[in-house]
Amino acid sequence: MTTRPSRIATVTRNTAETQITVSINLDGTGQGAIDTGVPFLDHMLDQIKRHGLIDMDITCNGDTHIDDHHSVEDVGITLGQAFKQAIGDKKGIVRYGHFYADLHEAVGIDPEASANQVGQVLQKGYTLHERLLRPAMVRVGS
Repeated sequence: MTTRPSRIATVTRNTAETQITVSINLDGTGQGAIDTGVPFLDHMLDQIKRHGLIDMDITCNGDTHIDDHHSVEDVGITLGQAFKQAIGDKKGIVRYGHFYADLHEAVGIDPEASANQVGQVLQKGYTLHERLLRPAMVRVGS
């Protein structure tokens, strides 16, 4: 039996505005600590960590006294670099899929859905929820 290499990475990024360290284990259990200095970003990263079962430790010391955007941007860059490093040669990744998530008044749309298709749906009087998520389309207001 062949053993798969560990899918673990640690990346550090230091700029004039931020000092960031990201450590991830793609084959983890959803453990770790996240402290970016931006509470909503911490919450969203925690969701990825817990629901993706990815061990993730992220620390960011940023210039949030000025604005959050440097921290958000640089954490995203650093996390992406860590994912790329941890994935390595991509062995074992054989397919991908798509997913629609209806969250209150918002809907996640497959990236392949064109703006034209969405526009046609709305012009015909259907909501995105009815068009994308229900098997039969129901006219709005009828």
